[in-house]
Amino acid sequence: MGLLVSGYAVVVVLASVPLARLTYRVPRRRLLGVTMVLFAAANAVAALASTYAVLAGARLVTALTQALFWSVASATVTGPFPVAVRGRVVALFSTGAALAPVLGVPLGTWLGQQAGWRAAFAVLAGVGLATAAAVVALIPSYPPAAGGAARGTAPDARRFAMLLVATAVGVAGFLTLQTYVTPFLLDVSGFTDAALAPLLFVCGAAGVAGTIAVARTLDPRPIASLLAPLGIGTAALLGLYALGALESATAILLAGVGLAYAAFATAVQSRMLQLAPGSTDLASAGVSTAFNVGISAGSLLGGVLLPGPGPRLLGLIGGLLTLVALAVLAVDARRPAARPAPDLPKSPAPAVAGRDGDETTVAARLTSRDG
Repeated sequence: MGLLVSGYAVVVVLASVPLARLTYRVPRRRLLGVTMVLFAAANAVAALASTYAVLAGARLVTALTQALFWSVASATVTGPFPVAVRGRVVALFSTGAALAPVLGVPLGTWLGQQAGWRAAFAVLAGVGLATAAAVVALIPSYPPAAGGAARGTAPDARRFAMLLVATAVGVAGFLTLQTYVTPFLLDVSGFTDAALAPLLFVCGAAGVAGTIAVARTLDPRPIASLLAPLGIGTAALLGLYALGALESATAILLAGVGLAYAAFATAVQSRMLQLAPGSTDLASAGVSTAFNVGISAGSLLGGVLLPGPGPRLLGLIGGLLTLVALAVLAVDARRPAARPAPDLPKSPAPAVAGRDGDETTVAARLTSRDG
């Protein structure tokens, strides 16, 4: 099981940027539709797997579809909307990811308990096909470079690099505790097994609330939208280290961790659309890579701490990592932004036929050539 999880994360880390480059010119509707069909097929194979090797191979294909999906989804869903409201669109989109631990994990666990693990994969295959049909029916088809969010609105390579560093370190901090939250709740806080499901539900629900709350500040205050969740997460993680033996305090602080993590993830996606120094697809692939590096690092670090110092130290180490991420972004925010390139004289660009019968401009076609 450990190899299935860690191997999945490694594939996402290694494949995100190359897949984004390979598919840079493919129209988004076609690309996302095919991606979800492959997702459905891989889960169907997993449901029917007769050997561990087949199951592992199916999971690796699923990881490839995740790597590609998160590389293109943000720019695709925000492209049709004005720049001034894209943060709110990102937050609405991110609500799906925030709902995953609230709905997906309990439903998957229940299905596995009632009908076996194969049933959970079979249901995922059906959901994947339904999603593919919705994508084809509802997403407009256009060349990637013609989308409104194909490029960053305030490109800054240095700040984007700092965002990636802070993302990897911050996510590692959150996941150091969250990956092993069960032994923390049982051994440090003294909760019973029956209390785990309600506590995890509260944590997930707080994540949804955090996503909704940060939507109000993403557009007018993008930097504060990053710093505030990291500050809340740092306080909650360090609070769990100090007060983790108190059940009531633990429940509140655990909700704070869930709220902060979901809000931070949403703010990173929104900020990426602003700072991307080139294609937002490639920038999104970089963010996905940073997230999965953080997930893997946090899981590995927690796994090292757990059998030695024990679960109580998870909150301290996680809080120190999120504090480092907070410091990186705070220091970077004080530096002057990169100067924008001077505007060149503009002339009307004739419309030409694009792919899938869409219309675009010569300028947009030329823009699609540079990555």
